[in-house]
Amino acid sequence: MAEFDRGPTDAFAELFARVPDPPDPPDPPDGDPPGEEAFWSDWGPVFYRGRLDGSARVLVVASDPGPTERIAGRTLVGNAGQRVQGFLARLGLTRSYVCLNAWAYAVRPSFAGEMKPRLADPAQAQWRNELYGAVAGPALEAVVAMGGVAQEAVRLWTGRPAGSVLVQVPHPSSHTESTLLDGWRAAIDALRPIVTPDEDGDNTGPNYGTVFEEGDYRPVPARDLPFGVPAFLGDDAWVRALGGAEQNSVRRPVPDDLHTLIWKAPDR
Repeated sequence: MAEFDRGPTDAFAELFARVPDPPDPPDPPDGDPPGEEAFWSDWGPVFYRGRLDGSARVLVVASDPGPTERIAGRTLVGNAGQRVQGFLARLGLTRSYVCLNAWAYAVRPSFAGEMKPRLADPAQAQWRNELYGAVAGPALEAVVAMGGVAQEAVRLWTGRPAGSVLVQVPHPSSHTESTLLDGWRAAIDALRPIVTPDEDGDNTGPNYGTVFEEGDYRPVPARDLPFGVPAFLGDDAWVRALGGAEQNSVRRPVPDDLHTLIWKAPDR
C-alpha cells in the first residue's frame, strides 16, 4: 500500500484546534484609514509536516506556510520545502524529522518584520511552546531554526530539550543565495556528527556548492502528504525548469491575493 500521512492523533488535533487567531497589525495613526490585514487567514492555519510520534531526530522550524502549503494542508511543501527536504537528505534523514512554523497562518511579507515581536504575545507563545514541546520526543537530536522569525520563536521556547543542539540558518526562501548556501553548508558540517541517519539514508554525500542547483532539491515524500493528492504535489522541478520568476505550482494573484489561489498542474 502506498504511504501517506494519516493525519494527527486526537491529542494533536485538539492542540491544533486551539491555535490562537493571528494578531492584528498595529492601528494606523489617527486619521489614516484602517490598516491592511497582516496575514493571509482566509484559508486557515497549516501546522506540520513529518513525524508527530516522537521519533523525529530533527525539528525544523521555519516562519509561516505559503500557498502550496495551504493546498497540501502540510507545511514546507513548496519550493522552499523541497529545499528543506534536500537539506534533510544530506543529513541522511528520509523520515525521522518534523517541520513546524513560527506562525501557523501565512504572514504577508510586508508585515513579517512588524509582526515578529508579536510572537511573544502570551497566547501565541504559550500555544506555540506547547506544540513544540509535544513534538520534541526522546529521539530529538537537533533543532534547526530557519530564518529570523523562526529563530525568535525558538528563542522564546523555554522548554527546548537541553540535549538537542540548536542550529540557526537562513530561511530557504532567502534571496541572498551565497549567504544561504554558506549557512546551510556550515550547518550540514555541524549536524552530520550529531544526527543519526535513517537506515535508508546517506549522510556521506557532497555538501552544498556555491550555487543552488536542481540536485539540491528533493521531492516531498508521499508519507508526508495526505491521501489522494496528485503525484506532482511537493515536486516543482517542472516549474523551475521553465525558468523565470515562478518557483511554485501555486500562487496568490495580485490584487486579489487575500481571497484567491491559482494552482497549475504540469502539462502532460
